[in-house]
Amino acid sequence: MAAGTFNAAESRRGFWMRHLRRWHWISSAVCLVGMLLFALTGFTLNHAGQIESHPQVERHSERAPAALLATLAHTPHHDKGPVPPALSAWLDQTLSLETSGRTAEWSSDDVYIALPRPGGDAWVSVDLGTGETQYELTTRGWIAYLNDLHKGRNAGAAWGVFLDVFAAACAIFSVTGLFLLHLHARGRVATWPLVGLGFVVPLLLAILFIH
Repeated sequence: MAAGTFNAAESRRGFWMRHLRRWHWISSAVCLVGMLLFALTGFTLNHAGQIESHPQVERHSERAPAALLATLAHTPHHDKGPVPPALSAWLDQTLSLETSGRTAEWSSDDVYIALPRPGGDAWVSVDLGTGETQYELTTRGWIAYLNDLHKGRNAGAAWGVFLDVFAAACAIFSVTGLFLLHLHARGRVATWPLVGLGFVVPLLLAILFIH
């Protein structure tokens, strides 16, 4: 009876070990590159004040055709609204700007479109009277670009979906790792003290040094 109970327990342990290891390595493969990226950008964000940035600014000027201005003059609009298709098509053709789905800010004199992006900023404005079009692009380098990806700042819906999948993979990786620690803890006395240390240290830092 005792041998049967022991064999059943070992069988259950082997079952969970196999499945936990499978999910652990699958989740680690999914989030490996993301974890390295987030570890690197966590460091650069933490030392943002010590890392110099040299923004590069590009400016371009164009003049909107009279036909487009006439179309804009008859386009119903409020203070803010979608970029009109005619304006979006002209900006794409002239300045290679993808403004479809963006928000345009209207005034009596011009229409302004903000074009924020990871690692920089951009905007374009069209004078409704003269057609004078000003475009400005500011880039702050690869570190700023990666930092903004870390925060999901102005990175678009596709990157937002990736962050959700990455977060789920990290959670699975961590939870399966915890259960694997539990299965191996009998032969490794330092397991739970180290796990406890990983919990207590950030908690004490938050309580004692973050105000």
